[in-house]
Parts: sequence; structure tokens; C-alpha cells
Amino acid sequence: MLFLFLLALTATKCEEENKDLKTGNESIEEVIEEPTVDLSVQVGATQMDEYLSILKGKNVALLVNQTSTIGKTHLVDTLLQKGISIKKIFAPEHGFRGQADAGEKVKDGKDAKTGIPLISLYGKNKKPSVEHLKGIDMVVFDIQDVGARFYTYISSMSYVMEACAENNIDFMVLDRPNPNGHFVDGPVLEKEYQSFVGLHQVPVVHGMTVGEYAQMVNNEGWLKGGVKCNLIVIKCDNYDHKTFYELPIKPSPNLPNNRSIYLYPSLCFFEGTTASAGRGTNKQFQIYGHPDFKQGDFTFTPKPMPGAKYPKFEGKECNGYDLTKLDLEEFQEMGRLNLRYLMHFYKNFENKKDFFLENKFFDKLAGNATLRWQIINGKSEEEIRKSWQKDLNDFKKIRVKYLLYDDFIKG
Repeated sequence: MLFLFLLALTATKCEEENKDLKTGNESIEEVIEEPTVDLSVQVGATQMDEYLSILKGKNVALLVNQTSTIGKTHLVDTLLQKGISIKKIFAPEHGFRGQADAGEKVKDGKDAKTGIPLISLYGKNKKPSVEHLKGIDMVVFDIQDVGARFYTYISSMSYVMEACAENNIDFMVLDRPNPNGHFVDGPVLEKEYQSFVGLHQVPVVHGMTVGEYAQMVNNEGWLKGGVKCNLIVIKCDNYDHKTFYELPIKPSPNLPNNRSIYLYPSLCFFEGTTASAGRGTNKQFQIYGHPDFKQGDFTFTPKPMPGAKYPKFEGKECNGYDLTKLDLEEFQEMGRLNLRYLMHFYKNFENKKDFFLENKFFDKLAGNATLRWQIINGKSEEEIRKSWQKDLNDFKKIRVKYLLYDDFIKG
């Protein structure tokens, strides 16, 4: 129930030391309007009068997945029924049907239902080749995003935009709401930490829809070589950045509900540590723990399941915290990441030297090496937040230029 929405992602009531983790009381720079719940939002794909005439007579490729629906009908089926010539389907992370594990390579092939060639853009080919785009007039992107920099669909979109610009192919975004689009927070990525979980110099939570993000990437010259594609964005109707939007389809196997989506920007940092964020359970990104953690009020045992074939600590009991037990009515909207889950866990984890993974994946998620250093050296949340404010404010000045919808900031 979205009117009970937990944006602050507050910590569980478990120990005396952890009692002050509920909300935090630091001031927020902007005056934020109270978001409203609106169930009449219409996604870009439903605005067919705006784009069918553009697609008619063209050879079209789609970058889509299981969220690309109009009502209960997949966009592929709808466009075929409308006489649109779909020549190829590009599949992002988790695949066209959304069943693959995070990080699992997706194979090329054909869509079983339509016979349309299916090209994976996750694995060795993250960017379409000249051959992939041969004979294509336009690529259409329609995927539900969740507004976190390390959620890879915006990286796939950027690579396809780049390929379209290089091959003089039009690119269309059928926009969808951002469920985390009502705040901007986190460290801005430093260029040397660029990766598929962070292509551009944006904060962890960028507060933009995919259509707005595409406009920014295109017009700021962030595509390779500063190329620009011919970009068309079909806007959502009855949506703005103060609107709570409940996703009708889970965007990926390990984000099963809105609570997990709201917690994801904060809990995903655990993916770069030895701790588990609940993959291999039915509470993914709503719990966290470790077999050797000595505190916590909750235990869970990861096991193989769709979207988590080989979960961390498979078959081992983990001690930690369950955030699904929180009474959401107790908490007010904060509009920020909650670093306290991570900071508290590290402080109370005995084997600190092995907490952060040796592959430095944590730094890729953070977009810098500074956050890891700050946590190791016991910096306070206030000190950490202060360290990223200048870059965050600079980003906000860029962001505002590309907004297509009323913002959450008053004025």
C-alpha cells in the first residue's frame, strides 16, 4: 500500500545500539512536497496515438523485457497486431522474459512465440554491432527501471543509443515512471570507476525516468565520442515526480515487490560485501545477514530459486535483520539513501578485513573508493553525506534541464 511507503528505508528495532537508526534527523536541502498516490498513471507505451504513425513503414527493433506491456499484453504482440514490422528483439540483463540470474549471460536465439530473432545485450555483446542493426530504421526502448545507477537497464539503453547514433538510426523511448523518482541522493560516480553498473557520472539515485535520463545522456555528450542520436521520448500521462507508482510487474527476479524496490538503492551495497542481501529467499533486498554475524533478530537460509541459481551462502543459516517487519506507518518520508544498515553491520561484523570483497565490486557500486574508506575508518553518516554534497548539487543543476514532469522540489 503506497500511502504507507517507506522511502527512508529505516533500520529494524533490534538492539539498544540500533535504536537511533529509525529515521535520522538531518535536514534535507530542498523543501519536498508530500508525494501523492495516483493509480491512473499511463505509461508511454499506452500513448499509441503519439508513436504508431512514426513506426509505420519502418523496420523496427525493440529493446524490451517482461515489463514491456500494455495492460496484460506484451508490447511485441501489440505492435505486431498493429502492423508494425518488428525485425529484432534486443534482450537486456535477465533476458527477454526476465528469468535469468543477475550477471548471467543471455543467449541469442529466437522468440518462441513470434519467431523474431533475439539478440542478447548482456554478456560479451553489450552494444549492438553494425550487423545487428543492419536494415533497422528505429530502435524502441520500453523497460521498467527502478532509478538506481547500478540497475543495468539504463546502461543497456545508453549503449544502444550510442550504436544508433553511430549508424544513423532513430531511437525512441516509451517512458515509464521511476518508483524512486522522488529523490536524488548518493555519491556521484567518478569516471575511473565507470562500469556496466555505472556508466555515467550520476549519483546512486538520480531521480529521473528513463526518458529524462536518455535526454540527459544524449544532450550532455555522454555517449562515446560525444555522438548524439535522433531521440524521441513518448511521455507518461498523469505522472510527476511526486507520484507514488506501484509497478504492475516485478522489474527483475530479485525485486519482487515495491518494498524491495525502495530498499534496493540502500541494500545493494551489500552485494559488494561478504553479507547476503536475501538472494535465494522470498525476501530479496528486504533482509540482510551473514552466517558469522553475531547480532540480529532474524535468520534465513538461502537456497537455489529462479533468479538465484547459486545464491551466496546457499544452505547456510544467516543471522541478520528482516526489514519486512517494520510498521511503515511509524516512519516519515526522508528522501535519501539509508547508509546505516551497511555502517551498523560493518561495525558489528567481527572479521572486518574480509567484509568488502577482494574484487572491489563495492567500489563499482559506490562509484568511488572513498565510501569504502570512509566506512572502514569510522566516519559518521553526516561526514559521509557532506563529502558528496558538492557533486550532488552540481548533478542536480544538470538534471533539472532534462525533466519532462513536475519535480518533487517546491518552487
